[in-house]
Amino acid sequence: MDLIQAIVLGLVQGLAEFLPISSSAHLIIVPWLLGWQSPGIAFDSALHLGTLTAVLAYFWRDLIAMAFALPRALMAPAATLRAEPGHDNLDGRLALLIAIGTIPAAIAGLLGENALERIYHSDGGTSNAAIVAIAIALMALAAVLLLAERTARHIRSITSIRLPDALIIGAAQALALVPGVSRSGATLTAGLFRDLKRADAARFSFLLGVPIIAVAGLKGLLDIMQTGIGGNELAMCGVGIVVSAISGYFAIWGLLRYLQRASTGIFIAYRFILGMALIALVLSGAR
Repeated sequence: MDLIQAIVLGLVQGLAEFLPISSSAHLIIVPWLLGWQSPGIAFDSALHLGTLTAVLAYFWRDLIAMAFALPRALMAPAATLRAEPGHDNLDGRLALLIAIGTIPAAIAGLLGENALERIYHSDGGTSNAAIVAIAIALMALAAVLLLAERTARHIRSITSIRLPDALIIGAAQALALVPGVSRSGATLTAGLFRDLKRADAARFSFLLGVPIIAVAGLKGLLDIMQTGIGGNELAMCGVGIVVSAISGYFAIWGLLRYLQRASTGIFIAYRFILGMALIALVLSGAR
């Protein structure tokens, strides 16, 4: 891997992790389109350290408030979860909801991660079958997101999120294990179906993703340490992490502001167009 590849893949991870377009899919698609050798699972996972840095930097006030409020919430978890929006420990309730909402994705990761890695990364993720599967997932989520946009009322704020919402959105996050689905896309879609405002659904999606992104980043770091990669490869990992952190921060900042005044239509269109283009490339034999 050279410097340009590290920068490009770091930029892809940072943007696609938080935009509803699937970072795991794009980390397979971009090398496939450009004819690059796959950087490997360790590098892909290590890039999550960058996006973790981005979400921590953007939401540090929220995360500190939740950390301080969590012990009091744990003293009476049932009462905290049942509390009305005006309750004085909303930060503690949000922390509990994020913890509960993380459970489905954690279970899915333990049960299905190895199988999906064999399917999408056994040959670098460049097989026609893998690309077609990604294309189908991109378009399928686009169709569901379109339905959510058409049916959602966009009336609820993040403070109104309750246990059923967290479980449903958390279950949607578990689906993001499949490249092309998108963690932020699936959780944003589920949030819209629960009538959350777009920006509030995205905000909860980003906070809900912190534990999963942290685990993925730490896994990548452990993989790098265990494989004992050389100095140049380690430097490229560092470049990718820094680029993904910077681009990820601006992706969060930009998306939250965009969704305050616009729909997800541009992302729906992008997913449909990219999916159809990938299938056309495979069928034409161009790649």
